[in-house]
Amino acid sequence: MQTYARLPVSFVRGEGAYLYDEQGEAYLDALGGIAVCALGHAHPAVTRAICEQAQTLLHTSNLYGIQNQQALADKLCDISGVDRVFFCNSGAEANEAAIKIARRYGHHRNIDIPHIVVMENSFHGRTLATLTATANRKAQQGFEPLVEGFIRVPYNDIEAVAALARSRDDIVAVLVEPVQGEGGINIPSPGYLQGLKQLCEKHQWLLMLDEIQSGVGRTGRWFAFQHENIQPDVLTSAKALGNGVPISACLARGHAADILQPGTHGTTFGGNPLACAAALAVLESIERDNLLARIAELGAYMLSGFQTALSHYTAGANPAITAIRGKGLMIGIQLQRDCADLVKLALAQKLLINVTAGNVVRLLPPYILNDSEAERIVETVSSLIKQFLATP
Repeated sequence: MQTYARLPVSFVRGEGAYLYDEQGEAYLDALGGIAVCALGHAHPAVTRAICEQAQTLLHTSNLYGIQNQQALADKLCDISGVDRVFFCNSGAEANEAAIKIARRYGHHRNIDIPHIVVMENSFHGRTLATLTATANRKAQQGFEPLVEGFIRVPYNDIEAVAALARSRDDIVAVLVEPVQGEGGINIPSPGYLQGLKQLCEKHQWLLMLDEIQSGVGRTGRWFAFQHENIQPDVLTSAKALGNGVPISACLARGHAADILQPGTHGTTFGGNPLACAAALAVLESIERDNLLARIAELGAYMLSGFQTALSHYTAGANPAITAIRGKGLMIGIQLQRDCADLVKLALAQKLLINVTAGNVVRLLPPYILNDSEAERIVETVSSLIKQFLATP
């Protein structure tokens, strides 16, 4: 089905930070499959884990114990501070599980119609429930009736959430991205997540963090919430977790970890031996190669590079570039006008980027970039933006 307006290129091979098209031309990948291929393409450890597991066992179903799944759950609990994990196949499925946990939690509290607070500019998926939670009217259009039970407030506005607490008694959870990805790499003020946590504790709400895009090292910590001194009740992860193998996880702690019981939720493919083997290799590689520190270093270098190269366009009363934002290897450059044309301009320079929210150049490069590759991304993107802004 014609659900994507595809670019005029097909890739047949990948290695490290590069993809190769049918003619053998190399493209530097600064998008990483939309934050998925965090270890680059054909990573040796991930490839080896997939091949070895494919030779022994692919799938049994969750009716039986799965050793890789238990090992991966133990590892995720250790690095995130949660108690239990539900494995599934996509970010939307992980967020669906979180929404179901919140609703069941609300019914346990005798709330007939539990409501979840969600944010403007958010993106949580394209299933009916996650689409409703998502703040994109264009994506929602034509799929009504949407799912009830969501209340939307501005992102990075603690008072807006506090006001709801004073006026409603049917709220059970807050669902928020610690860094908004699809919404334009929006980074909240320091203390925002702490404020949400305090409100949730005071009113017995669940704090549910969508780290589909920001998790598994992307911001320089295992999870973005770890930049602040908080612990969520529910946490969702996907994208980089399998480096291209479909796997996601809904993680929970405390009371939220025991909400789902046999018969209340399930998945056929989720957490199968192959997907878990790949994810274990990803986590072990990030840890072994000390990539969290490297991500923080690379992100700071690239952000500084963009700020210097584009400083002329961020100055004045009416700047052509309204913001340059970044946390680790989540980088966004916001222009005053729509700039989707930059994607094709970059493609012509053999560089893969993305534009989200209409006017934000989004960069989600792999963690294994070397210094010269990072420099090439900064120089090429900066040059293209300057050329773009010079044309009416």
